[in-house]
Amino acid sequence: MDPAPPLVSVVIPCLDEAETLERCVRRALDTFGAAGLAGEVIVADNGSTDGSREIAVGAGARLVPVPERGYGAALLGGVAAARGRYVVMGDADDSYDFGEVPSFVSKLEEGYDLVMGSRFRGRIEPGAMPFLHRWLGNPVLSFLGRLFFRVPTSDFHCGIRAFRKDAVDRLGLRTTGMEFASEMVVKAALFGLRIGEIPVTLRKDGRSRPPHLRTWRDGWRHLRFLLIYSPRWLYLWPGLLLVLLGAGLLAWLYPGPRHVGAATLDVHAMLGAAVMVLAGVEAVTFAVFAKVFAVTEGLLPEDPRVARVFRFVTLETGLVASALLLAAGAGLCASVARDWAASVFNYLDYSVSMRKMIPGALLLVLGAHGLLASFFLSILGLKRR
Repeated sequence: MDPAPPLVSVVIPCLDEAETLERCVRRALDTFGAAGLAGEVIVADNGSTDGSREIAVGAGARLVPVPERGYGAALLGGVAAARGRYVVMGDADDSYDFGEVPSFVSKLEEGYDLVMGSRFRGRIEPGAMPFLHRWLGNPVLSFLGRLFFRVPTSDFHCGIRAFRKDAVDRLGLRTTGMEFASEMVVKAALFGLRIGEIPVTLRKDGRSRPPHLRTWRDGWRHLRFLLIYSPRWLYLWPGLLLVLLGAGLLAWLYPGPRHVGAATLDVHAMLGAAVMVLAGVEAVTFAVFAKVFAVTEGLLPEDPRVARVFRFVTLETGLVASALLLAAGAGLCASVARDWAASVFNYLDYSVSMRKMIPGALLLVLGAHGLLASFFLSILGLKRR
């Protein structure tokens, strides 16, 4: 018969960590004994060739080979194999102290679903974190995480954290690279998991080789993930800002040229304003598309506000609104055509004619865009409905 499942599983992703792996495994196992915790250590090996596999087994860990390369892939494989109610993940380079496992477990026992370690609330030993990571990368990405997703943590990318296995299993985590660390926190916040943090110490790692982490490549992957998972900040807010600025400028210039100091703003500025409106509407449309697709595919949770909007915004209302835009645009363009015919198809005053033609053409484009977007949005929503 299988033994009773442990309370906690320590999952350590590993790729050629022979220098430090044994210390990490033994430290975790010793901690279980000292704290009276029923636990197991899982080494999720990502294709080591330096003897790390044998070291893991010899130290008392359970080896889980994960053929797909990547930090996230290794952790997904290790977590899937974990038998504990709680999972503590930590790096294999001896930069984190697995003696802190009981503190994470205590926090989980308080009712938290995800408990982050915080190096900034704890201690960072000299030389443990590169200058760019400490003063630029981690602070900026952590700030964006709090801004975009309201994540209540001071250290978005700490390498040691703990979570309830059943809660995180429901998130459907899928990234395989370093951005896995961001995905876990972002989805935990979006799906309403209770997130806490405790201070931890970051030590200088015990390896003689360079780390697997690549500053600019992996930093960009984290930033890209944050933007992709936040259509509101990537598309919606910039798009609305462009629409408001462009529409305001168009309305201000429509009666006639405006003078700002020694400068005169005329139809050329109107054309620029029309481009701003068009770009803004495109961005807002992409925000809606991205939101509906993400909810449909389970990447994001259902948003009650969006659901309420879609009770009234249907394919038919989109088509009617688009038809009205087309009619208004056609009317403005037709008035220019009438003026041209009245002049026997000769020269028109551009300052007058373009003042009608620019908003008319914009309305025509927006109407056509609305027709196509309404049908596409309806297609995206089929599975959701």
